[in-house]
Amino acid sequence: MNIMTRTDLTNHSTLFATRQRLVLATLVAATLILPASAADRVAARPSNTKAGVLRDALRVAEQSRVALQSVKDYSATFSKREVIGKKMITQRMQIKMRQKPFSVYLKFAKPHSGREVIYVDGQNDGRLIAHGTGIQKLLGTLKLKPTSKMVMKENRYPITEIGITKMLDTVINRWEQQADNTRVRYFPKAKLGKRSVRVIQAIHPKKAGDSPFHMTRLFIDNQTNLPVRLQQYGFPRKSKGKPPLLEEYTYSDLKTNLGLDSEDFDRTNPDYDF
Repeated sequence: MNIMTRTDLTNHSTLFATRQRLVLATLVAATLILPASAADRVAARPSNTKAGVLRDALRVAEQSRVALQSVKDYSATFSKREVIGKKMITQRMQIKMRQKPFSVYLKFAKPHSGREVIYVDGQNDGRLIAHGTGIQKLLGTLKLKPTSKMVMKENRYPITEIGITKMLDTVINRWEQQADNTRVRYFPKAKLGKRSVRVIQAIHPKKAGDSPFHMTRLFIDNQTNLPVRLQQYGFPRKSKGKPPLLEEYTYSDLKTNLGLDSEDFDRTNPDYDF
């Protein structure tokens, strides 16, 4: 019979604890090192809130907001997943954005390949202009209110709320409003595709006001310090259940300060199909 000394037991316990930490680290990495198209896994046990944790998360988000102040315009591949009614709608499109005046150009890749949308603050009587493809193109160019029923049929938010700046502002405002109802985890060396990102995961244990979100994940590019993805999860339907994804917005291939001008947001642009 082998008799283990107290030293042996201590070493064995230390080794076991080390292995547990390695396994946990591997699971965390597996959760976050995912391409944009992969299904996400939700961390089951967020760390408890400690003094200053949310303040630190807000500081990181504010640093990203400062980085955005130097961004006058950008282009990107914009991918989104949203629950509309009871259905998850997935879309991918090219986006051009200019901060002043607030201007948006969208060209859909999937679905509705070829659909184009333009919105410029202060133009077209506050309406967006758009055209469809196939049979829908027979309708010609449409002028629609951003909040019209036809537009909101496929969107949780109007086009006036699109973009990385407003995405970040929304998150910061919500965190500030729920300072006493937030638990935070921080992943400084995560991956989004091939990009190195840091992820702030904030969980709101209790429902507050009319907010449907139980958990938020904000992805910030480690190189540019810009926000590139936002995930919002609802409250689990069952106790200890998995929070359902309600919305996800990803800006990949982000290129900033391209010198976009009025022609980039004009339906008469010869590169467009209006």
